[in-house]
Amino acid sequence: MTGKLTALDLKPSDDLSEATKAYFAKCEEKLGLVPNVLLSYAFDEKKLRAFTDMYNDLMLGDSGLSKLEREMIAVAVSSVNHCFYCLTAHGAAVRQLSGDPALGETMVMNYRVADLTPKQKAMFDFAVKLTETPDKMEEADRQGLRDAGFSDRDIWDIASVVGFFNMSNRVAAAVDMRPNEEYHSMAR
Repeated sequence: MTGKLTALDLKPSDDLSEATKAYFAKCEEKLGLVPNVLLSYAFDEKKLRAFTDMYNDLMLGDSGLSKLEREMIAVAVSSVNHCFYCLTAHGAAVRQLSGDPALGETMVMNYRVADLTPKQKAMFDFAVKLTETPDKMEEADRQGLRDAGFSDRDIWDIASVVGFFNMSNRVAAAVDMRPNEEYHSMAR
């Protein structure tokens, strides 16, 4: 690779394992595409597995948070970080899961003007503070979530999703990861 590094310069290995081929086929079947983030990680299947295992656990595993709430956290964090890839991909997920295209767009632009419950607003305020100033997190921040109705396990899950997307946003920025074109028109 020379010049500008892009995520798609990190091409999948020609000899992908049968498990990875099957995973990509499942993505095609369910989503109609293989997300570019997965193609980006496929140059090293061990890294791809680590990424997908963590993503699937955080975003699809058992949690007191709904799938929509976790996607909304991804968007709130990615908005702070100006992550084009995640804002596009997860903004589409918010539109799809909520059935409300305006909510997806508002979350991308500024969650503070979205029609949110006080509980959701508390969650996103926490996520943004953890993203912008993690050194300033205090017990009062955690207590604010408890007062809003979140359990300590929920707080762990919120923090884990926030941490994952801060990491993902930084990797996407570092390699100029671009979202699949299909995301732009989904759930509109």
